[in-house]
Amino acid sequence: MSATDGASTTRFDELKPGDRITVRQTLTIAQKSQTVTTTGKVIRTERSRHGPRCQCTLDDKTISDRILLELPDGELTTITMDELTVLQRA
Repeated sequence: MSATDGASTTRFDELKPGDRITVRQTLTIAQKSQTVTTTGKVIRTERSRHGPRCQCTLDDKTISDRILLELPDGELTTITMDELTVLQRA
């Protein structure tokens, strides 16, 4: 999560089912970047711990934070957090 918005940002750990949030992510494909904004209701959050593709050492673990969102039209989508993701209460 980026801290560029100061106090208006929400932490992943603070999310609860039923919260309405807006998620802003910067996506880069090839040499093109674009900002995508998604607004919806939190269904659940997940923090998964998994290892890298190659087992270099037993301590090498990666953590992925994901949010399952229900969009206004009822569609479900999963947001995977990264360092460029900004969460805000809607």
